[in-house]
Amino acid sequence: MDLSDEILIPAPRDVVYAALNDPEVLKDCIPGCQELTKYSDTELEALVVLKVGPVKAKFKGDVVLDPAGAPESFSLTGKGSGGAAGFAKGGADVKLEEQGDQTLLKYTAKADIGGKLAQLGNRLVASTSKKLAGQFFETFSEKVGQS
Repeated sequence: MDLSDEILIPAPRDVVYAALNDPEVLKDCIPGCQELTKYSDTELEALVVLKVGPVKAKFKGDVVLDPAGAPESFSLTGKGSGGAAGFAKGGADVKLEEQGDQTLLKYTAKADIGGKLAQLGNRLVASTSKKLAGQFFETFSEKVGQS
């Protein structure tokens, strides 16, 4: 499954980049996030409760950030398990473009899923993923824009 989108955030690039690396900001923005632990500048662990169609599960996952191109771009990879509900693994490439006092955030993400989630069908999982990504970026934009 592939997802890509862009959003204009009403804040300078350095503020957006810092917020994308702030566990408290991320925890508040990730739908269903119950815990987010930062182990280092590049390693995070998350506990998220999600409902995809009829399947509700608690996912525990690890995320690794590659800040090689920061603050203009960076990538991340992650994998998580939801027990009987299945697993997910994937990654994303993020680009941050300055546009005056705003930042255009563009992302491209890929994910592989298995277990009960995969049995639900790609259309349902893809539409739910797109909805969750939209909720994240809408909340993120509001939160960062208020800073």
